[in-house]
Amino acid sequence: DMIAGLSDLLRLALENAGAQEVSLQQELEFLERYLAIEQIRFGDRLHVRLHIAPETLAARVPNLILQPLVENAIRHGIAARASAGTIAISAIRENGILCLQITDDGPGFSEEAQSSSGVGLTNTRARLQRLYGASQRLGLANAKHGGAVVTLEIPFALAKAQSG
Repeated sequence: DMIAGLSDLLRLALENAGAQEVSLQQELEFLERYLAIEQIRFGDRLHVRLHIAPETLAARVPNLILQPLVENAIRHGIAARASAGTIAISAIRENGILCLQITDDGPGFSEEAQSSSGVGLTNTRARLQRLYGASQRLGLANAKHGGAVVTLEIPFALAKAQSG
């Protein structure tokens, strides 16, 4: 199952290789393949909740933007604990902005983690800056009741229709 999942993941990555942006729907399809592999790895310890507003599915998002953020949530919020954990992924459109949020119920961010980003977050910030300039935001915060929240805000724009 894991090898088949990796094969699907690689196929989807190659299909969109070179694309700066894809539809949120395509991004979520890739993320679901990735999460299927993680589900095999963690079993009942990993719970995933998706809260995706239907009108956001056609929005343009940077290709492969969600996977490293979700991977961080799994690595820091789920993997280090013995009990089950939950990751929630949401997408809403508000005032011309696409707001994507990844939340976990792990230990949350340390002060050091919030002020200095690792390689993945540094690369994500640089990529967002290059694509959207000042019209984007990547926020890191601790949730009120524990856990970490990563919020990504970019201008809402519809993806081009695919030919095929």
